[in-house]
Amino acid sequence: MVAVAHGSRDPRAAATVAELLGAVRDRRPDVPVHASFLDHGPPAPDRVLDGLARDGAEDTVVLPLLLTAAYHSKTDIPGVLNRVRGRHPRLRLRTAGTLGPHPLLMDALERRLAEAEVEPGDPDTAVVLVSAGSSDASANATIARLAREWRPRGWWDVVPAYASAAAPGPAEAVTALLDAGAPRVAVASYFLAPGYFADKVRNAALAAGAAAVSPVLGAAPEVAHLIVRRYDKALVASSAATAV
Repeated sequence: MVAVAHGSRDPRAAATVAELLGAVRDRRPDVPVHASFLDHGPPAPDRVLDGLARDGAEDTVVLPLLLTAAYHSKTDIPGVLNRVRGRHPRLRLRTAGTLGPHPLLMDALERRLAEAEVEPGDPDTAVVLVSAGSSDASANATIARLAREWRPRGWWDVVPAYASAAAPGPAEAVTALLDAGAPRVAVASYFLAPGYFADKVRNAALAAGAAAVSPVLGAAPEVAHLIVRRYDKALVASSAATAV
C-alpha cells in the first residue's frame, strides 16, 4: 500500500499520518505500508513507487488519504500514476477510492467531538461541519450532503462550512446558528491532520462563540479501519475486473 496524503509545512501533519499508518499496520501486519505526500515534504508518491518498482514489486495499491474527491484525487494522483506507468510498465497499479464520504468518518467525527466534551447527538448542540473547502463544487456539495445526513442523529442542527474557497466560513456558520437560537454550537473538524486550516478554523470558530472545536480526525480507529476497507475493496475490484 502506498498511502498518498496532501502534505503540509506543519510537522504535526506528517507525524499524524505516521501515527495513522502505524495503526493501519497493526490491523494488517501482512501488508507493507508506505507514506507519501503530494506537497510540502518528502517522499513524493512518484519516488516511493519508483523505489518499489526497482526493488521488484509487481503489485501496488495507491490509496489517497483524502477526505473528499477533488483536484488532488481527480488530477494530481492520476498524473502520478500515468508517469509511473510510463517508467515501470510491469508494475501493476491499483487505485483505491478517497476515504470520504463514508459512515465511519461520521463515527470518527463524533468520537473527536466527545473528546471535546460534546455528547454525540446532543439535542441542545448545533454542529458546524468544517472542511478545508475546494474549488471543486462537487467536493463542497459532498460536505453539505454529509451535514444533512448527520442531522437525524439527534443534533439541534448540522450545517456545513469551509475554511477556504467556499462559503460559509466557520465563523459565519457559528454566528448564524447562535442567531437562530441554538443553545450551544460545536465545530466538527473534518481534517485528517493538524495544520494551517485546522488552526485557522479553531481560532475563528472560538472567536465567533463556538463552545467547542473538535480535534482533527488523525489516527482515530475508525479512520484506520476505513483505510483497510478501502485497500481491500481496491484489491477485490481489480481482481474482479481482471477476471472479466
